[in-house]
Amino acid sequence: MKALFCTDGSKISFNAIYNFSHWSKREAIDAICVIDWNFLPEDVDVEQSDFNISCSNLADNILEYTKKELEKAGLNIGRTIKMCGGVSDLILEELESNEYDIVLCGSHGKKGLQKWLGSVSYDLLNASPVSVYVSKHRNNTKKVLLAIGDKNNSAEHFRSELEKLNLEDKEIHICIVNENPNLLFLEGTLDTNWYLKIEQEQKKYAYRIVKGLEEILDNMGLQSSRSVILTGIPAHEIINYTLDNEIDLVILDGKSEEKKSKLFSNQTEKRVCDNVSCDVLVIR
Repeated sequence: MKALFCTDGSKISFNAIYNFSHWSKREAIDAICVIDWNFLPEDVDVEQSDFNISCSNLADNILEYTKKELEKAGLNIGRTIKMCGGVSDLILEELESNEYDIVLCGSHGKKGLQKWLGSVSYDLLNASPVSVYVSKHRNNTKKVLLAIGDKNNSAEHFRSELEKLNLEDKEIHICIVNENPNLLFLEGTLDTNWYLKIEQEQKKYAYRIVKGLEEILDNMGLQSSRSVILTGIPAHEIINYTLDNEIDLVILDGKSEEKKSKLFSNQTEKRVCDNVSCDVLVIR
């Protein structure tokens, strides 16, 4: 798996390296450091100022420190990339121009709000062409939740990503959430028989999807510690499950049938990413 690690030199960004090292199979990781100069006034000529040199030196120092942190985490360093300019745009350009499988970043959270996603992590989750791993705290890196979607091909979307991860000795949870039929606004469908029939069909459908993912794990020599079918608002149920079971990493299926669709057109993924305190891996 070819990974790109994004760092601004902060401790929070290196949490991503520490946590991801326990899920990875020790492939080499490229590191990119973008020094943001978008805050400068328009009348400042960056190329003619000492600021240009300062940016370059700062990026060099951060990347040198990154090499040491990667070595501590048992990961190999690949390319080091330094840039100056708009952080999100330059990282996305790098992802578009090179064949990466995943991008890693830490999330500082939004200033003064309870939400976790910062501007860069939000942009990557929204527009990255590859899977995105966002880390928030250092954690035990033992429990992983596969929050599977309700589409027939959801289990297959997980297969290729799971094959890239080291899941030996991990506690694997599987969760699928059925929408509560009571919350479906369909005029004239209020009788009990209709409700019970819909609920029964939902459970059968969800069971088939869960069994499909369990078979994929079994073929990989892995087993789920717990598989659950929940009913309610998907984002709420997934968030509560991660809290109640002290999940360290939740994996979400962010793939869309429309190639150019942005992740955060899906409100479930957005709300989960914004509100869980564990790491998040969104499959693209």
